[in-house]
Amino acid sequence: MVGAGIAGARTVLELRAQGFAGRVTLLGAEGVAPYDRPPLSKHLLDRPAPAWLADELGADALAAADDVRLAYPATGLAVDDDGVRVATADGEVAADAVVVATGAAAVRPPAWGGALTLHTAADAERLRAALGLPHGLADGTAAPGTPAGRPRRLVVVGAGWIGAEVATVAAAAGVDVTVVEAREAPLMTALGAEVGALTAPWFDRAGVRLLTGVTVAAVDDDAVRLADGTALPADAVLAAVGARPATGWLAGALPLEPDGSVLVDERHTPVGGSWRVRVVGDVARRRSARHGWVPGGHWDAALRGPAVAVAGLLGHDAAESDLAPYVFSTQLGHELALYGLPGAGDDVVLRGDPAEDEGWTALWFAPGTGTLTAAFAVDRPRDVGGARRLFAAATLPRLDRARAADPAVPLPKALAG
Repeated sequence: MVGAGIAGARTVLELRAQGFAGRVTLLGAEGVAPYDRPPLSKHLLDRPAPAWLADELGADALAAADDVRLAYPATGLAVDDDGVRVATADGEVAADAVVVATGAAAVRPPAWGGALTLHTAADAERLRAALGLPHGLADGTAAPGTPAGRPRRLVVVGAGWIGAEVATVAAAAGVDVTVVEAREAPLMTALGAEVGALTAPWFDRAGVRLLTGVTVAAVDDDAVRLADGTALPADAVLAAVGARPATGWLAGALPLEPDGSVLVDERHTPVGGSWRVRVVGDVARRRSARHGWVPGGHWDAALRGPAVAVAGLLGHDAAESDLAPYVFSTQLGHELALYGLPGAGDDVVLRGDPAEDEGWTALWFAPGTGTLTAAFAVDRPRDVGGARRLFAAATLPRLDRARAADPAVPLPKALAG
């Protein structure tokens, strides 16, 4: 088992739960026990200690493994008819099979040397320290070196999930926050321009300055300089411009996509690869009968995908093999959930009024059809449950658009006859 995040920990636990009695070796890279990553941004300031997965999952993957090496990053992989060999700086680890769950690494452009990232517990500690809150005490006191009475200044580059979540908790702690987004709307990669733009007013209401359609020219020690010459003073800069699968160590062993991901089938076997290898979590780009190729980066997939991968490895039937993409977030005063995978040319139907405070949902339909491809619920927990039910079927659901647009009609009741 290569990777000691949630996908790796869940894989170890699934191996035991599905009856594997052989030897399990768990290799990690950070030197710490498995922990959950979403709290790093959602609870940056009020939960400084890692959310240990042994507590979160109610089971300890370290105890379930036979050989645990948490500071042994993998450097290479070899696969042949006799088994697999994982190279590390301290030698090779041989096995009959390997599960790859090395996750992703935050992107930071080389020229942005002064910018911080947020993907690990160590990253979170550095960001808290830069904001003057190394122990999560959001008491408004000045950071070291910050003139008394002046709010600490944070510039977040990127208005995606992580950027918006950090901006939320920082602004609530009294930090002066500016978010810079190169594209025309927040969350545009996930939601597209039309729906992403509906989230832009949330920033101002939360006390966060949002700049869209602007690019960063340089990150200095005390400022972010934009392409138009504007300088944004900063005590800390967070680069929240995405993450790439941590798969450099797999070069030459498995085919890698341009973004570093590995194409896998419905049972998490690399496409065209050996049965001895399974790939789960952020590293995998999974084939789905409903959604086509589903990219990694979904926490829910890292939680539930290992059960499917282990079932395939052990020759078992998986209870649910085609997991629907699912993302959740708490940001800027709203609870968000995205089910499915919106297409770039899909038709958008709104369910409820985004200008009201009662919650709303965006629905994406394949062009000119009633085929639902995704649902994005804002402060509508009933729609979250409805979307979960709709995307549990073997094929994409077909809805009556008019009924689906009526917020009084439960989503499953909008199924076309």
